[in-house]
Amino acid sequence: MELTIIQKIAIYALPVIFAITVHEAAHGYVAKYFGDMTAFNAGRITLNPIKHIDPFGTILLPALTIMLGGILFGWAKPVPVDFGRLRHPKKDMLWVAAAGPASNFVMAVFWVLVLKYSVFAPEAFAYPLALMAKAGVAINVILMVLNLLPLPPLDGGRIAVSLLPYRFARPLANIEPYGFVILIVLLFTGVLGDILKPLIAIVNGLLVSIL
Repeated sequence: MELTIIQKIAIYALPVIFAITVHEAAHGYVAKYFGDMTAFNAGRITLNPIKHIDPFGTILLPALTIMLGGILFGWAKPVPVDFGRLRHPKKDMLWVAAAGPASNFVMAVFWVLVLKYSVFAPEAFAYPLALMAKAGVAINVILMVLNLLPLPPLDGGRIAVSLLPYRFARPLANIEPYGFVILIVLLFTGVLGDILKPLIAIVNGLLVSIL
C-alpha cells in the first residue's frame, strides 16, 4: 500500500525527533562525564525534543527528503561542548563525539526489537507500529553512518581529529567551518548517497545478524 505524504510524515515524525534528540543529549551527557558542564548549564542534557529542534534541520529538511524519496537527512541544534574544558581534551573528544552515533546504534536495535514483536500488538496497531519501527531503524542507521563520516563538524571528523597526530589533526579540524557546506553539496549532487548506501547495507546486515 502506497502511503500518502501525511501518513509518511506521521510515521517518521516520532523516530526522527527522538533519533536526533537522544543523539544530541548523549553528546552533552558524555561531555559532562568528562568534565565539561557547558551543555548541562545550557539545559541541553535532556530528552525534551524542543530543546534540540532546529526548524530547518530537524523538521523541514527531513520532511523534504522523505517526500522526495532520497536519503533521509537532517540535524538538530548542536549541543554546546567546550572541548578545552574536558579533562583530557584531545583524548576525551573521541568519547564525546562517539556518544551520538553509539546512541543511534542502540536506538536502531530498539526499533528492530519493536519491529520483531509488533506482530503481537493489537491488529489495529500492528501494521502502523511495524512501519514506524522500520522508519526508526532506517533513520538511526542513516544518522549513525552519516555522523561517522570523517568530516568535521560531524562526529566522525572529531573522532579522526582525536585519533590523528597533531600535524594531521589540525588541518582536518580547520575544515570544520566549511563542513556543512561540503555536506550539502555532496547531498544534492548525489555523491553522499553513493557513499552512504553501501555503509548502510553493512550496518543493516550487522543488525540482522545480531537479532
